[in-house]
Amino acid sequence: MVVGAIGEALAIIFSWPTMGWVLLGIFLGLIFGAIPGLGATLGLAVLLPLTLPLDGIDAILFLIGIYNGALYGGSIPAILINVPGTPSAAATTFDGYPMSKKGEAINALTISATSSAVGGIISVIALVALSPILIEIILAFGTPEYFLLAILGLAMIALVSQTSLTKGIISGFFGLLLSTIGIASIAPRQRYTFDSLLLYEGLNYVAALLAMFAIAEMFRLAGQRGSIAEVSGGLSGEKLPAILDSVKNYSVLIKGALIGVIIGMIPGSGGSVSNFIAYGEGIRSADDPESYGQGNSKGVMIAESCNNATIGGALVPTFAFGIPGSGTTAVLLGGLVMHGIRPGPSLFDENLYITFSAFIALFIGALLIFLIGVFLITRASYITTIDTNILIPIVLVLSVVGGFAVRSNWIDVATLLALGVIGYYMKKHNYSVIAFVLGFILGPIAEENLFRSLQLSDGSYSIFVTEPLSLLLVLLTIFILIGPYFGDIRRFIGKNI
Repeated sequence: MVVGAIGEALAIIFSWPTMGWVLLGIFLGLIFGAIPGLGATLGLAVLLPLTLPLDGIDAILFLIGIYNGALYGGSIPAILINVPGTPSAAATTFDGYPMSKKGEAINALTISATSSAVGGIISVIALVALSPILIEIILAFGTPEYFLLAILGLAMIALVSQTSLTKGIISGFFGLLLSTIGIASIAPRQRYTFDSLLLYEGLNYVAALLAMFAIAEMFRLAGQRGSIAEVSGGLSGEKLPAILDSVKNYSVLIKGALIGVIIGMIPGSGGSVSNFIAYGEGIRSADDPESYGQGNSKGVMIAESCNNATIGGALVPTFAFGIPGSGTTAVLLGGLVMHGIRPGPSLFDENLYITFSAFIALFIGALLIFLIGVFLITRASYITTIDTNILIPIVLVLSVVGGFAVRSNWIDVATLLALGVIGYYMKKHNYSVIAFVLGFILGPIAEENLFRSLQLSDGSYSIFVTEPLSLLLVLLTIFILIGPYFGDIRRFIGKNI
């Protein structure tokens, strides 16, 4: 099955216009990633509605190309101006920017491109090699397990709410509340429609995603004047020695890539988490840990190889269970649903060719990232100087047009603008936007599978603890919910003993 799926995926990827959409997605993603304040999530959100005319597989591969390109693109401003273009490139600033200040900007950018490419390739090889094991695990899931996975995803709010658990829960329940608007999926009953036909189908998730990640971000950027960043002077350094330096330290690249794949598979983590974990491991295992943060090229290598490798790992829970681990994969999940590709075991069974098409697109993207990073590197600084007066109107227009185009329903435009304002204030006051998205997307999945599970068990809730897998999911959910309190409990015990 695996060999046949790989052959079918190769035939799809190397056909036209599929290959063109993959390449265009990577190029556009690089631009979104290289502009501080935009990034992969906003890039996917803005361009998602424009994929409506495309074939389902072409659209998904285009979106994955944007995701791939943006994570590499984020390293460009991180290295040049000490501002990560994406959260996943934050650790890259620690050694990338000091290298630029030492006159090694081209070296750092070349190492970033090489490391990103190698990390992406290693992640694809690892995932394809592990696919037989992953398939067996994924096919063991049934309706009760899908309900518990949705609950587990909602429990991830405890992990993504870094500033305040209370604010995270409020954000998540707000998303859950809005997802209930419309005709219920389990019974022909109206909920919060106020007898308006416009609300019968509920609020559209594409409009909600655009509002939270595009409109809200443009409101924030509107407070800035001039260009997002200024880069003065030319770039200096050498490309060939940087490539050879990366090849010589292949063990660092492999370690970073494997960390990225493993962390990427954990819902609720993502590139911003794996990036720091990989960098910390680089310092821990280094012979000269004191040189990290002073312009050590290995710091850029391990951070960037981990960065792009995270994508492959993040696709597994998104494709297999419909659980987005970050805002970016939440938008990608919206793309899957919009194009009729339902996440679940089928993407690792009869539709395995779709999943392998995504992996091969990542492989091709890695090669393209290397070529762009090496041969177009001296032009990279111009992307970071786009004026906000040009950028904001373009994104706003694309968002409004895209939000309306999905269903041709004016309520989506109202949703876009209203949630855009709410999203801006949520970000301003540290309410988790990702928690909102988790609630909005996973709420209907949990409701539908709960109803089906109770039908199968004649109303008995024991169906959720009778199988070892379902019981394990229950225990994991409990652990995640009480995990944030472990530190407080340990401190309390320590003070009273």
